[in-house]
Amino acid sequence: MAQLYFPATQQNRQAIWQVLGALCVSGRILEVASGSGEHLQFFRDQAPHIEWLGSDPVAEHRASIQAWNPLAPPPLDLDVSLADWPIAFPLDGIVAINLLHIAPWSASLGLLSGAARHLKSGGWLYLYGAYLRLEVTTAPSNLAFDRGLRAQNPDWGVRQLEEVVAEAEKLGLVLERVVEMPANNLSVIFRKP
Repeated sequence: MAQLYFPATQQNRQAIWQVLGALCVSGRILEVASGSGEHLQFFRDQAPHIEWLGSDPVAEHRASIQAWNPLAPPPLDLDVSLADWPIAFPLDGIVAINLLHIAPWSASLGLLSGAARHLKSGGWLYLYGAYLRLEVTTAPSNLAFDRGLRAQNPDWGVRQLEEVVAEAEKLGLVLERVVEMPANNLSVIFRKP
């Protein structure tokens, strides 16, 4: 069976949907780095009126995404750090869950740049995960998480929210809101004017 199971999906999907669901009004939404495809399947069940697209640069993940979402279009082979995304149409929304910290900074920059290029005017970018913030005391669990990530790969790590926002603003994306989430995570929403 090609289906992969990522335990964090079961733990965070309902909380994510409480924020994300309000954005999912209509149109075409891309989830980048869909991983197992479990989040995508859950979102499709919650909002079947949306054209949901999955993606991942890892072939095993794409097979799992398709197994979880057999009626959805085949997932895209997408590495967000590359300049050319295999997308020839505008998007209403882009979702990235737990991507920024488990990828090099170049992936964060590529995601923001791709969102600026591929979102429609009024389109949104939804980011979920752990962040460091300048004027907010970081939870010990997030500091330990950051150390663990950097021990696995020095290019990984919990990102400074202010740096992400500054890079997004350089590309014309506007920070719409930041929502506190369970387990010291944040939902971060940008809008393309």
